[in-house]
Amino acid sequence: MIPCRHLVLLLALLVFSGCQSLEPGVGKAIKFSELPGWDEDQHAEAFTALGKGCIRLAKKPDWQAICKQADGLGKPGNEDAKQFFETHFTPHTLRGERGKTSGMITGYYEPLLHGAMQADERYRYPLYKSPEDMLIIDLASIYPALKGKRVRGRVMGNKVVPYYSREQIEGDEMPLSGQELLWVDDRDQLFFLQIQGSGRVQLPDGKVIGAGYANQNGHAYISIGKKLIEMGEIERENVSLFSIKAWLKSNPQRAKALLNENPSYVFFVLRDKPEDGPTGSLNVPLTPERSLAIDPKFVQLGAPIWLNTSYPGEGQLPLQKLVMAQDTGGAIKGQLRADLFWGTGERAEIMAGNMKQSGEMFILLPNNSLE
Repeated sequence: MIPCRHLVLLLALLVFSGCQSLEPGVGKAIKFSELPGWDEDQHAEAFTALGKGCIRLAKKPDWQAICKQADGLGKPGNEDAKQFFETHFTPHTLRGERGKTSGMITGYYEPLLHGAMQADERYRYPLYKSPEDMLIIDLASIYPALKGKRVRGRVMGNKVVPYYSREQIEGDEMPLSGQELLWVDDRDQLFFLQIQGSGRVQLPDGKVIGAGYANQNGHAYISIGKKLIEMGEIERENVSLFSIKAWLKSNPQRAKALLNENPSYVFFVLRDKPEDGPTGSLNVPLTPERSLAIDPKFVQLGAPIWLNTSYPGEGQLPLQKLVMAQDTGGAIKGQLRADLFWGTGERAEIMAGNMKQSGEMFILLPNNSLE
């Protein structure tokens, strides 16, 4: 018989170890055969996205050998690409709070807007460049514990105050006048361009230019979809890009106030070669259906992620593929929160606009980082 004091100690150890197993973050290593659908993926597509990531990762100690060997492979087929990932990486589960392994997977895309380089009666809504008067303060220089924390503001008198909100930027005083890049013809489309982070603009002569993320005003992102749910305007299960757009169109007198509920505002830079695709936070071109936006507090930028979720739509077909963590987003917060980049065009808009799926994420860590 186990003495009572030993039994208490044993139970305490079991409880402690159980709590440890529920800690959020990177979990235990697993086998590739345990990844749902691993053998059926088109691994060569993921290898292409990995190659783009190596533009920025190749000098990192854990990635030097991987990127060098990837470059030497050129353009491998699916089987060789699969073997490459299995040789150089080990998959791990990703967990959220209280041991959760399933999170929310949404989608984003590159919209097409219509605009002009000069404002007129049709083209009235400006895309602004990063403002010249906006200060970016790195708090780590004052408080090392706040490494990575930056605030944005402006000088007013002898004080630094928060930078202008959306409502202020688009208000009658127009504080950013003179810093326009171009003008577009649809206010709501401009709002959603800021949500997506990048897009394309077709000019009157037919030329298409890219508009990429340059900066943000420092205000927290607030979901207007969530606001519509709170207002009782749209049922939670019916919220999508398309239902929100329909509400804005049907409620023109209330639309501006709703948009202002999101004080976050995005500034842009123009790209002459939109066909190269948008650039993510890793500062490499995104690959449609192979690039993922994540929260860099919990998932390393550049890391391969095995995504186990489903396609949007009635059929709920499995969506199981290897993607690269190459972007971030204001609404992407938490260990198991991600946003899949779908590319550009009608299908990309439909997929991204309707995607609101439950899903699992597994991170592939370089083997030499585990030594």
